[in-house]
Amino acid sequence: MELAKICLLFLILHFNTEFAVSHSTVKFLPGFQGPLPFQLETGYVGVGESEDSQLFYYFVKSERNPEEDPLMLWLTGGPGCSAFSGLFYEIGPINFNIVEYNGSLPTLVLNPNSWTKEASILFVDSPVGTGFSYARTPLASQSGDFTQIQQATQFLRKWLMDHPEFLSNPVYIGGDSYAGLIVPGVVQQISNGNEENIKPLINLQGYILGNPLTDSNVDWNSVIPFAHGMGLISDELYESLKRTCRGQYQIIDPSNEDCLNDIQAYKKASNHFTFSSIICLSGVEYAHVLIPKCPFASPKPQDVLDRSRSLAEHSHEFPDLYPEPALPTINCHTYRYLLSHYWVNDKSVQKALNIRERSIGEWIRCNEGINYTKEIRSSVQFHVSLSTKGYRSLIYSGDHDMNIPFLGTQAWIRSLNYSIVDDWRPWILRGQVAGFTRTYSNRMTFATVKARKFLQFLVEDTQLLNTGL
Repeated sequence: MELAKICLLFLILHFNTEFAVSHSTVKFLPGFQGPLPFQLETGYVGVGESEDSQLFYYFVKSERNPEEDPLMLWLTGGPGCSAFSGLFYEIGPINFNIVEYNGSLPTLVLNPNSWTKEASILFVDSPVGTGFSYARTPLASQSGDFTQIQQATQFLRKWLMDHPEFLSNPVYIGGDSYAGLIVPGVVQQISNGNEENIKPLINLQGYILGNPLTDSNVDWNSVIPFAHGMGLISDELYESLKRTCRGQYQIIDPSNEDCLNDIQAYKKASNHFTFSSIICLSGVEYAHVLIPKCPFASPKPQDVLDRSRSLAEHSHEFPDLYPEPALPTINCHTYRYLLSHYWVNDKSVQKALNIRERSIGEWIRCNEGINYTKEIRSSVQFHVSLSTKGYRSLIYSGDHDMNIPFLGTQAWIRSLNYSIVDDWRPWILRGQVAGFTRTYSNRMTFATVKARKFLQFLVEDTQLLNTGL
């Protein structure tokens, strides 16, 4: 009997050790020649009830001074898009070598302008069901905005307990797209925990958001004015839309037939108008209106949907804008997404990343099938609260992104009613104007990034960080 108790105790201790926090150092990656010139760690942190949600992460140490440089937790949008996107396509130290796929493993190259030159970054697959994160029970597979906020906060505290050498580092929370609804909530919960003396205390300094979904009504009501400003719809149609819809393009009164007709004309060249200048916007790349429209190559090659970021509830409001396309070709900016599917699903890659066997099936960069409830319609209230606490923030927008146009972002920032302390001015990169920026008295900086699709094309330099943080 005593022996049985001892064995049971051993199994419990072993189980808890395995699933609380586990991590491994990755020194080599298939497709990259030689050892990695940066420090990469991968692992899992158990969160939620009985740690039944296992969140996978990639951690890259700062290449400058990891003992003192900021530590950033980065969440990719979706919900359901892997943090792999941030690591490989946006701000991380490594990219794919963009050559045509020939059946062999895609190769990797360094990004000389990674944000990890100045900060240590935790790229977290959140919520559960995203990337390599997985649930051990059906109940744990259910998630939503508030659960994601709670679990991301729990993740960071557990990770810091396992990595106490980073407890004194300044901490920032960052993300893009749908994470604009989640990151401010995470910052708020960390702040509340610090005030309640929940250990470990986190040296929270602020947050960073790129093209963030913040208030769906404000953000998506700015799409039509943006389209007009970019010359994508005619003056006549825009004036009619303003008159019939009265600036409300997201939630339309079903009895307002004139507005509904104008919205239909906006979606495609209908018979309602005869203006030759009305165009079919289904041929425009919403994420960056200057570049060719390409298939999104997500969630996976055989089930591609062009949704320009899976957060886009435009697909419900404007289904005609999202036809099912073929796979992207090498001349498309989305071709690199296709390469990730081939690379990450290779067994040698998953072994190098120390992925738990049979924890997931096929890896999908953007998993639209997660059991997720969208609960937060606006995160403005979080920004208001965090402003009163003095946290720094950097909000930036690609100025040609029509998914979440900068017009909407500027509108909700203005609604905070903070005075301007550093008025509109250019920020410079390599002697050229890279965008424009403005700073407010609540320590919030807004910046545009000229002709770039949020971070995916912002691999030029780390200087954007210096505009606000």
